Amino acid sequence: MNMITSQSSKNLLSIMFAFCIGAVNTLILYPHFFGASNQGLVVFLLSSSNLLMPLIGFGVAQTVIKFHSGYAKHERQNFLSFIVIVPLLVVLPFGFLAIYFHNTIATLLSVKNPIIAHYTWVIFAVAFATAYFEIFYSWARVHFKSVTGNIFKEIYPRFIIFILLLAYEVEVINLDQFFILLVALYYLRMLMMMFIAFRIQPPTISFKAPKNVSELLLYSFYLVLAASAGSLIIDIDKFMLPQYKAIAQTAFYSVGIFTATLIEVPGRALFQILNPLIAKAINNQNNARLIKLYKDSSINLLLLGGWFFLLVNGSINALFDLIQVDGYETAALVVLMISFAKLIVMSSGASNTMLLNSKQYRISLTLTICMAVFVYIGNRLSIPVYGINGAALSTLVVLVVFTYVRMAFVYRYFGVYPYSISTLKAFVIIGLLFAASSTLQLNIHPLASIVLKSILITLIYGVLVAGLRLSDTVNGWVAKWSNR
Repeated sequence: MNMITSQSSKNLLSIMFAFCIGAVNTLILYPHFFGASNQGLVVFLLSSSNLLMPLIGFGVAQTVIKFHSGYAKHERQNFLSFIVIVPLLVVLPFGFLAIYFHNTIATLLSVKNPIIAHYTWVIFAVAFATAYFEIFYSWARVHFKSVTGNIFKEIYPRFIIFILLLAYEVEVINLDQFFILLVALYYLRMLMMMFIAFRIQPPTISFKAPKNVSELLLYSFYLVLAASAGSLIIDIDKFMLPQYKAIAQTAFYSVGIFTATLIEVPGRALFQILNPLIAKAINNQNNARLIKLYKDSSINLLLLGGWFFLLVNGSINALFDLIQVDGYETAALVVLMISFAKLIVMSSGASNTMLLNSKQYRISLTLTICMAVFVYIGNRLSIPVYGINGAALSTLVVLVVFTYVRMAFVYRYFGVYPYSISTLKAFVIIGLLFAASSTLQLNIHPLASIVLKSILITLIYGVLVAGLRLSDTVNGWVAKWSNR
């Protein structure tokens, strides 16, 4: 676990730093410098590009991870050349359609909020740059070089928005220039990631298809569907809200979503390195290694996610008091519902990764498509009535139900379940501390309240987790620091 712990720790630091920048952007610069309407516009355009990106990338980013370790050394050049070329076969017709039907698409997307029509070109441009960035990032990850790419994935987009928001505030750029520079900087990131990937393993141009090309294409096709459905689950609410409500509501919702997804930070760090390791264990039929990775990922992600869950929800009212802009406080319930859903997902550990990298990847696809359908239906029914809370509720129900369905399939095919008595103890601790922190009201400055509550939660939670010895990994950290 040394490599997992080392790279995950580095990834965790970069993701936490990225979320700090994101917090400044989302909670301070956007509300005070950019306004809710412009913030909602940015959120809508980037979310829409995330919906389109899997189609453009044709699923090859995950294909790299699944199949790379199964090739002999001399076969990998053909494979890598193949996965770089294939998305171009999708991009060219997509690009033609996007240009030819631009006005029609713009009109359809801007019925409720006309400002969207002028910037629909951003959606396709960012989607292409992001798709190829993910391909080159996967190229690095299969060589277990995830740290630098993770910085570009997590920190870079938030940092460039930070700079652009400051430039907009001091009137160095206008709104049109904001989006032009945003797109240009996304392409710069793609080129830098390509350079890094080629340094790790220099490419050799080859037009010879890999030996199992039909299997690769079939898997990539399934991944297109699964990734598209996965993107729908993540971003469809932010895409649909402007179709029913004022675009400012999307800004309020995005603040709630951003705050709630803070609890995903440990999971995002861990899976950058865990994903290729699980693929390797499955390819090598190392079941003992696979089961250990599954169980360890479950309890460790639950404990880390639970800590972040308590930090976020224990001080949510004080956090919105700090923003001091009317409307954003309406997202408090969104934070609770989405963060709880994310906590349940994290408790399932690497269940989805195991299905996705196994021969049962079609099950993962089917479940993801079903989730996307139910989220869409839930949003259609709940957003017009309950607004942003309706969008959060439909996401909560679907994520919780399908997380346990996915775990059931893992048990069926792999014969292992990640939960144990330690899992039950962890949920009890998290529930009790959440109830206590929610009822504790400190009549002090909001920032001081956040700091004080965070210290109390961390100390009590840390003592309980270490004292009950819920995780071997946590026990190892405690022993290491005690020796020091």
